[in-house]
Amino acid sequence: MLAQLNLGDGQNLGTADGRIALDCSVRKTRQGHYVISTTDFFFPLVDSPYLQGRIGAANVLSDLYAEGVESCDFVLMLLAACRDMPEDQRTICTKEMVRGFRDACTDADTCITGGQTVLNPWPIIGGVATSVVAEGEFVPSDGAQVGNVVVLTKPLGTQIAVNVHQWRRHHQNQNNNNNNNKFWKKCTDENIVTDDQAEEMMHQAVCSMARLNKNAGSIMVKHKACAATDVTGFGILGHAQNLVENQKEKVGIELHTLPLIAGTKQVNDKVLNFQLTTGYSAETSGGLMICMPKETAQAYMEELKDLDGTDSWIIGTVIADEKQQARILEDVKYLEV
Repeated sequence: MLAQLNLGDGQNLGTADGRIALDCSVRKTRQGHYVISTTDFFFPLVDSPYLQGRIGAANVLSDLYAEGVESCDFVLMLLAACRDMPEDQRTICTKEMVRGFRDACTDADTCITGGQTVLNPWPIIGGVATSVVAEGEFVPSDGAQVGNVVVLTKPLGTQIAVNVHQWRRHHQNQNNNNNNNKFWKKCTDENIVTDDQAEEMMHQAVCSMARLNKNAGSIMVKHKACAATDVTGFGILGHAQNLVENQKEKVGIELHTLPLIAGTKQVNDKVLNFQLTTGYSAETSGGLMICMPKETAQAYMEELKDLDGTDSWIIGTVIADEKQQARILEDVKYLEV
């Protein structure tokens, strides 16, 4: 959206027109280094304020890691305390959000050096992440080549998992929201999702959202990645389209495989259409979507599995396309993971 506002001065690196960057602002300094920076924030999607803080930090840092940097030099924290909470609850909630954010930054080997705090109707946490690198220490996001494969480092379906959790919790609490009760009733009456499956779905989503993309980003240069972005609010196809439009070459992306958190496709198909299978279901703190040579992709995924203990997948191919379109193939394969 910012790109449509005619912002920027044409000097951002890693973008087709040098204006507003895809994930981060990448600027060459007068001294010859590169400053890579990004900002983001996170609304409450989970029950735990501590986990909200961790996910908020992971979400902020993810854009930085999509540039293939090994480390973040510092973070400024943006914090909104909820003015509508009783003071004692606000104090506990705010402290826990900050603790989760700080712990995630510590895990990322970075530190919080400042920020800003306000009162707000919603408790929100986020920040600004910055890395200073030399040439060759990051991956510009505009270098995808025909024949590259597309690797995804986290499964899709976090939006659905969170919503199912909310339906279930509201039903258990006898909340009067008829829609939530209707959706959860359909899940159980038609044996689409059980209580245990809903719990496991949410557990997998939280683990995914809270996991840093640090290792995924730090080995991109080593494995000759050509371009990348992270998958968040626009969904997998939305971000694939943004990525191809950002390329120097006239390329497109064909997606042939979609890895999904187990159970989310059933909910999407039988309860409420979140556009998961059409590629537009929003993700929170999603994985990196990386274009890289076919020859290096398997080694990349194996090393990432050793570092994170989690799978990644080849989900598509970069093709020549004058119209620069991303699409999901008709015979797409869905992997429940």
